Amino acid sequence: MLPILLVIGRQVLLVHLVSIFLIFSSLTVGADRESVEAATQRYVTDLLTDLRAAKPLYDSDQAAYFNEVEDALSRFVDFREVARGVMARYTTGARGATSDQLDRFAEVFRSSMVEFYGSALANYDAQTFELLPIEQTAEDPLKNSLVRMSIGGASGFSFEVLYVMFLDDQNQWKMKNLFVEGVNLRRQYYAQFDSLMRSNNYNIDAVIDQWKLQ
Repeated sequence: MLPILLVIGRQVLLVHLVSIFLIFSSLTVGADRESVEAATQRYVTDLLTDLRAAKPLYDSDQAAYFNEVEDALSRFVDFREVARGVMARYTTGARGATSDQLDRFAEVFRSSMVEFYGSALANYDAQTFELLPIEQTAEDPLKNSLVRMSIGGASGFSFEVLYVMFLDDQNQWKMKNLFVEGVNLRRQYYAQFDSLMRSNNYNIDAVIDQWKLQ
């Protein structure tokens, strides 16, 4: 009887040790992961720093300037997830976009966003930002975490931005949507995509070929 009890005791002890290890491991992963607020602060700080450094290139070497803008935005934004949100319902169903079409639109969207916002940011004098409290919480914060921020410039202007962040496959926080002064940019771009779909007989490839931010 004693050997059986010893075996059972060892099994119970092993289960406890494994449980403790798993709990400790999960706490360690959680502790090591950068908070979404800290990640967003870092991204925005780097973005503003990179843009200030790249500004002189806009007049002397625009290709180099836009490369710098693209590098800075790509560290912050998951363009494939943004593209998926812009295409919205056109990514599902029998006639929905294929994975290759989504990839192609993500690249086209990236290029158009870099060109459109790169030109606007050349005259942009944002210098400071401040985190603001969030009143609403997401059901799944790893898929949708909100970071609210006020951004101000040297000329005295300020505006509010709401970043929608998610944790990607590399365990890195990335942006997948953006609200500027309450305007949902992904929804704005969806309206443009939807209009192009209607005028092109719902031909996704034709829409991708014609895409340009407006």
